[in-house]
Amino acid sequence: MNTIIRTKNLSKSFNNNYVLRDVSIEIPENSISAIIGQSGTGKSVLIKTITGMLKPDSGEIWFRNKELTALDQNEMFEIRKFFGYSFQNAALFDSMNVGENLAFPLEEVLHIKNRQEIQKRVKEILDWIELPGIQLKRVDELSGGMRKRVGVARSLIMRPEVFFFDEPTTGLDPVLSETINNLIVRVNRELGITCILITHDILAAFRISDKIVFLDQGNIVADGSPAEVAASEHQIVKDFIKISFSELKV
Repeated sequence: MNTIIRTKNLSKSFNNNYVLRDVSIEIPENSISAIIGQSGTGKSVLIKTITGMLKPDSGEIWFRNKELTALDQNEMFEIRKFFGYSFQNAALFDSMNVGENLAFPLEEVLHIKNRQEIQKRVKEILDWIELPGIQLKRVDELSGGMRKRVGVARSLIMRPEVFFFDEPTTGLDPVLSETINNLIVRVNRELGITCILITHDILAAFRISDKIVFLDQGNIVADGSPAEVAASEHQIVKDFIKISFSELKV
């Protein structure tokens, strides 16, 4: 399987406190990869560094055959068109209705001017996320689960090659969480998009992921298939998994 994203010896610190230390990972193309670990271990910083939201102190980031850490700001802007990002709070514009939110990246990033093409793509993506006909709804009329799905749709409408999910099920009940996890699987399987997620939902991560990366204090302590990570002898990993799976039985 081809590697679509690769980091090599990636480090990032804030005020001389290292959040990432020599992180080297490979993300297989067309896979679902989960980055897990305790809070404050560098998961979000890793994703934000890969996507160019943060600048690393040292190391390399590669997207296919492009070294992102060697690009200037304009070049990185062009590369980011290949990335989709789902924020924890969906990050929708409250001043716009659903249709306007979805049209925004088409107009402002892809510079599509044809109104019929924009309306067609908005309708198609709403149908695909199983929320047809809500173009005129205000953002404050949406439930938490609907907001999450519309947030995903706004990035999907750009037709990215890699989709980053930042805690996609935070704040949702188990039923809605399952809906979002199933949506991630559909994004990967039906659209062929590489998915990378940060999640505290360890059970879901092991169920839907092809690869799991376990971070602890900015270091990778386990990296492999769900079965390989579950068999890790690293004490932090063993304890974390034991607690997570024991909660299922409570």
